This record gives sequence, C-alpha cells and structure tokens, in this order.
Amino acid sequence: MNTPEPEPLNRRALARQLSQAGSASVADALSDAFDVLEETESAVRIGVTGPPGAGKSTLIARLAAARLQQPGRVGILAIDPTSPLSKGSILGDRIRMDEIAADPNLYIRSMPSRHAHDGMADNMTEMLAVMERHNFDDIILETVGIGQADYAVRTLVDTVILVVMPESGDTVQAMKAGVMEMADIYVVNKADRPGAKRTVADIQSVLALKDFNSDGWQPPVLLTSSEDKDIAALDQAISAHLEWRRNNTNRAAHRRDRVSYHVESLLNRRVKELLTDAEPAQLDQPIRDIYKDLVERL
Repeated sequence: MNTPEPEPLNRRALARQLSQAGSASVADALSDAFDVLEETESAVRIGVTGPPGAGKSTLIARLAAARLQQPGRVGILAIDPTSPLSKGSILGDRIRMDEIAADPNLYIRSMPSRHAHDGMADNMTEMLAVMERHNFDDIILETVGIGQADYAVRTLVDTVILVVMPESGDTVQAMKAGVMEMADIYVVNKADRPGAKRTVADIQSVLALKDFNSDGWQPPVLLTSSEDKDIAALDQAISAHLEWRRNNTNRAAHRRDRVSYHVESLLNRRVKELLTDAEPAQLDQPIRDIYKDLVERL
C-alpha cells in the first residue's frame, strides 16, 4: 500500500501566520488563535548557535540539504539581531541559503530578534507552534549568534549544535560558563583553516571537566569543511543524539521546562509593553512605587 503524498506546503498562509505570531502582543499571544499545545509537537527541533562569523548559515543550508535527502519537510527559522537604535535587522541568512531555497520541501524564514535578549526572537514559542501545524518534520532554529547568552535555545529544541571556527581558543574560554556547557554536538567549522585540530582539543579539554553519567550522552566534537562526508557525519550525530534522547529524556520534565520558558517570556514582554506605554510622570515615582504599580497591572 502506497503512502499518500502530503499536501503541498501553503507558503503564503505559513508566511502570514508567522508574521502574525512574531508581531503579536502578549494579549494576542494568549488568545485562542495562538494556542500552544506542547503535547502535539511532532517535528524534530535542531538548534544551531555560536559566535558570529562561524559559518552557521552556510552549515545549516548544507545540513538541510542532507536531511532533505529523506522524505519530509524541513523548515529553517533564522534569527538576526535587531539594532537597538534603528530597530532594523539585516536578515541576511536567506541570502546565504539561496542555493537550496528552491526545494519545494524547504521553507526558510529570517526574522529580527526584536525585544528578545536570549538569542531568540519575540514569540518564538508561538512561531514554532505555527511550524508544527504545517507538518514540518525538521525545524532548524538558528540563534542570533551572540554566544554566551544563547542558552534559551536549549529549552526550545531537541538537539543543540554549537558552531565555532578554528583558532577560537579565546571564544571557547569566554563561553565556558554558558553555551559551552549545554550543547549536544560541537562543530569546528571551516576546518580547512589552520588551527582546527587545536580548537577541537580546546573543546575536548573543556568537556573533560564535565561529569558525564555512564549512560549519559557524550557530546562529539566534529570537524566540518566543504566535504560532503563532514555534513554526513554531522547528520548521523544528530540522529544518534535524537535516538539517545528518545530513550533517556524525561518528557514531562522537558515539557514543564518549555512551559516555564514560555510563561517567563510572556511576562518579560508584558513588562516591556507596560513600561513602553507608561507616562513620563509614572516613571518619576520611587522605584518601589513603579514596581508595585507594574505588578498590580500585570
């Protein structure tokens, strides 16, 4: 019996719904239109983070092409930093991924971080829910790429990939206390450059300080360049981690973590909305009074 072909992706509807979700106020995000049901999640979520210039977008394009070799639909959400002055964003990730953009089973969306300061974008939970409703098999989420603050991606995805460049010793040291401690797979990209093996050794020395359970996941450190075999190895590592995760993750606890992050992000945004709408005279009060007023209005 042949498996029926899935319905074609309605790109116009998806684009409209993502725009609505990304710009929704907190009140809108809490409405039925953006209902988020974590128990209905079915897509594999892959987070890619790391410092600027590490080649994340190009690596993601090649990884998406590899995963598209299997039946299924792949979506990419790429977040670019929003300027605190102009409020604009370059949104250049789509340009770097144009070589695969014509695939009918691929969807790429660049978005500004807006008010978010954790490597994500406003209403990311709602946007991921929109992607889920459009039956994506894989969702690849590229963080802003500021490095140490990109820890929030851990909660929203299943597998976290940290990408660095050769000669990133200082970067590795700087990220020790943050994102370095929560990645599932480490990638030294542009491995044809000098210093790649030294960077691998630096990462491995950091990992050696961590206490892993005997049945815990042992994060691999991979070298990637323009070779197809490198991307194949990364793809295999992702599949291996997902399999380990299926057998070892407390799904109820992970769901609670996602709910906690969602509620916290909504509260943060609501506080921002209230402060933005506040009259100047309200902000001339003592801090205790401002705080009390905000809490009451929440």
